[in-house]
Amino acid sequence: MNKVILLNKRPVGKPTLNDFKFIEEENPSIKDGEILLKTTYVSVDPYLRGRMSDAKSYVPPFQLNEPIQSGLIAEVSESKNPDYKVGDFVSGGLDWKEYQASTGIGLTKITDTTVRLSAYLGILGMTGLTAYLGLTEIGSPKKGETLVVSGAAGAVGSIVGQIGKLLGCRVIGLAGTDEKTAVLKSKFGFDEAINYKTTLDMKKAIQDAAPDGVDIYFDNVGGEISDAVLANINKFGRVAVCGAISLYNETEVQMGPRVQPILIKNSVLMQGFIVSNYAAKFPQAVQQLNNWLKEGKLTYSETLIEGFDQIPQAFINLFEGKNEGKMIVKI
Repeated sequence: MNKVILLNKRPVGKPTLNDFKFIEEENPSIKDGEILLKTTYVSVDPYLRGRMSDAKSYVPPFQLNEPIQSGLIAEVSESKNPDYKVGDFVSGGLDWKEYQASTGIGLTKITDTTVRLSAYLGILGMTGLTAYLGLTEIGSPKKGETLVVSGAAGAVGSIVGQIGKLLGCRVIGLAGTDEKTAVLKSKFGFDEAINYKTTLDMKKAIQDAAPDGVDIYFDNVGGEISDAVLANINKFGRVAVCGAISLYNETEVQMGPRVQPILIKNSVLMQGFIVSNYAAKFPQAVQQLNNWLKEGKLTYSETLIEGFDQIPQAFINLFEGKNEGKMIVKI
């Protein structure tokens, strides 16, 4: 029998295990032109929380009693498609199932196996693309500028900071534990790192870390942390709004400082984005990321949890800050 994870009910606030349902179904069989995929790695990401709500967004919501989907790495275990052979690995948006049939449409065959397979869900996948394209297309970094990254110890943030350094920026990272801030400086090369949970005055802490002000802010968090960064933004600053994990589980609209006066006074560009906005640039971005990775100029962290049954808990752990870098479940 084939294990499948469905959306059982729509979360109110932070997701719980009761929001998911495990079922078993018959193992799939394939027809001509199809391949049978065995799930190897599963990506869990904060944006999935939005798809669990029945609200209009840039991607349709998950349906109740239907499989949840995310980025997966899968191995071809049977093939009736001439473009794929048994033992090939593919990546793509797929269901949370142990096995599933596919025509191969929408999948990317992994041909370079000199890096770990899981990297194709992280630094060489949507995560790396989000970091690279969000920073370069919106942040437009210039040598000598100051870049602040919130959620800096997470999958996207840790890559953003490294790219910022490669492009000549002074980089400040914001994270939630002393262990994470230490890693930002020792492993990822950030110039400064601030523990927002133990800092009483974030506005002043950012001012002290960035005495010349903030030129670029890569925002993964939103909320009060972002208010403090924007209070230090320079004239002609750029803000790339990638995520707002601090607000995803709120059940009421949160109020904060009104940003319009800050944006007007400082002629600041503040732009939200999703990585698919830049789909035409994916090939060149992956090539650049892969080059940096092979040259030893980029590194990455993964929090690896094992077992298909652990996928929901791994997802929930994201909202408790229990990941360093990319959260991945190995099947």
